[in-house]
Amino acid sequence: MFKEKMVSSVDGTKLFMRKDLVEKPKAVIVIAHGLAEHLNRYDHLTARLLKEGYSVYRYDQRGHARSEGKRAFFNDYTEIIADVKTIVDLAKAENPELPVFLIGHSMGGFTVSLFGTKYPDAVDGIVLSGALTRYSKETFGPLPVDMPADTYIDNTLGAGVCSDPKVGEAYNADPLVEKKISIGLMNMMPEGIHYLKENAEAFTAPVLVMHGLEDGLVSEQDSRQFFAEIASEDKSLRIYAKLMHEIFNEPVQNEIFDEVVLWLDKHN
Repeated sequence: MFKEKMVSSVDGTKLFMRKDLVEKPKAVIVIAHGLAEHLNRYDHLTARLLKEGYSVYRYDQRGHARSEGKRAFFNDYTEIIADVKTIVDLAKAENPELPVFLIGHSMGGFTVSLFGTKYPDAVDGIVLSGALTRYSKETFGPLPVDMPADTYIDNTLGAGVCSDPKVGEAYNADPLVEKKISIGLMNMMPEGIHYLKENAEAFTAPVLVMHGLEDGLVSEQDSRQFFAEIASEDKSLRIYAKLMHEIFNEPVQNEIFDEVVLWLDKHN
């Protein structure tokens, strides 16, 4: 069973969200997607989680796909935290007896890392995939960019998402994938990364950090440094040889899903 609806974030921006529910769930998973994409690109992961007895809440980040907001734009990193908190709070309110976990990919990993740093006891665990936490690879060049926030550049990320060319082709052809990215969004990132670095000791949640060694968009060094600096006592790091940015879409995705499910099952 699934339900879709619009949910208001703290500033009134309406976020499109989807709930996929199972009977007698073990826990609830909230998924945060990456830059320029949308919640439907996590259908395969969601299907596996549902099969394993987890209910899943997903949302389109503000300015993305069906959510409101200026396209692919953030004023500052606090907005990205407020939005995921809105969905987490809803998941917890609707499932008061269940554990709640976060899964974030790329910019979604940035999102949930920020959330976990600001609200260390809010969820029962966090899974990161190709998370932007340090900007070791300057994908957009040096940041911040000295241009007006409402300037846009073309989205050219498709070539680096996956070793399977069909995934990149589908990404580029997807009408819900944002075709342009704002300078405002890019310049929000170094502020958030500074916050993550300065407050690494505040991140104490159980965490599984996953990254492809051949990631061409976000360096696996981001995950190594984040992992080394956070204060979590329960933390695991997986660096996958030969895999690129979207490990959940690689040909070995089922093996990645196995690891995620095993970790979640251990932390229920």
